[in-house]
Amino acid sequence: MDNKIVDVAKRAGVSAATVSRVLNDSSLVSEKTKQKVRQAIEELDYHPHAAAKQLRSQRTMTIGVIVPDIIVSYFSEIIKGIENAAYARKYKVIICDSDNELEKEMEYLGLLSNRTVDGMVLVTPFVSDEVIKDYSQKGYVLGVIGRAIDDEVILSCKTDNVQFSEAAVRHLIEQGHKQIAYIGGFSDSMENYERMEGYLKALKDNRIPFKPSLIDTGHFTESGGYEAAMRLFDRQEPITAVYAANDEMALGVYRACREKGLRIPEDVAVVGVDNNRITSYIVPSLSTVEQPKYEMGVCLAEKLIDQLNDLNESEQNKYVIESRLIVRDSSNHTRK
Repeated sequence: MDNKIVDVAKRAGVSAATVSRVLNDSSLVSEKTKQKVRQAIEELDYHPHAAAKQLRSQRTMTIGVIVPDIIVSYFSEIIKGIENAAYARKYKVIICDSDNELEKEMEYLGLLSNRTVDGMVLVTPFVSDEVIKDYSQKGYVLGVIGRAIDDEVILSCKTDNVQFSEAAVRHLIEQGHKQIAYIGGFSDSMENYERMEGYLKALKDNRIPFKPSLIDTGHFTESGGYEAAMRLFDRQEPITAVYAANDEMALGVYRACREKGLRIPEDVAVVGVDNNRITSYIVPSLSTVEQPKYEMGVCLAEKLIDQLNDLNESEQNKYVIESRLIVRDSSNHTRK
């Protein structure tokens, strides 16, 4: 990449990709932004010549996707949406499973640096916003699923974690529960942070005191949910309901309840998130939040490919897709 493009981007306060669009006279950039870029070019005495199209050169027609754990159905359904949308646009997809390791995610991001892929989709990665912004400022095309980044170019697609978590916990409160435990995922995950925020908001709005002893972490896995539930049940604090930040952990809660001799929902109500296929078949069927996982994958893949080809028709780069609470047998029981 031409280092001068990066210099111009920094001087103008925009991304290198935006500079490239201005150099190629793209209609997707506002006149105000074009003026800023042109002024920076003049101040730096930059003569673009053939470098103007450099960010479009060496196309591989391939998109990389980084996920923390491909076994988890939440990620596999997102991947399916990305792959189908990419294939329809004649793009290939490379799947990178980071195994929940930051080091692996950074290695996979290196695929962008050597132009193995044209763009990258990060699905709730551990990579920080700052690192992602740095890649974007260098002209690489990136999108994230599960969180939004404060940047004018980086694409994002997510659901409103706060809103649907508040709805899930409010449902439990309406069923008569006040001792509601929360089992979260990774402590540094934005999704986990927002879902806990919704949990706390529901408690506050209904004047139910927050108790730290009702919080535990299950790392978004079934075994983690089981271990977290066992720890919660072993504490002195009585628990009548559990809100798990995903269905995998909720299934772990089922096992813990079985081993503790607790009935669902008579003794403990359970609500999860994701609406995995198995949730309607287990007994009792699991109340959960339906996450439009496939649709999120399709949305971001299409927008990413549009950005790669300067086809975005608007300056919007953040997309929020609605979720809905599905009440089933695991929580459909009024506590007396």
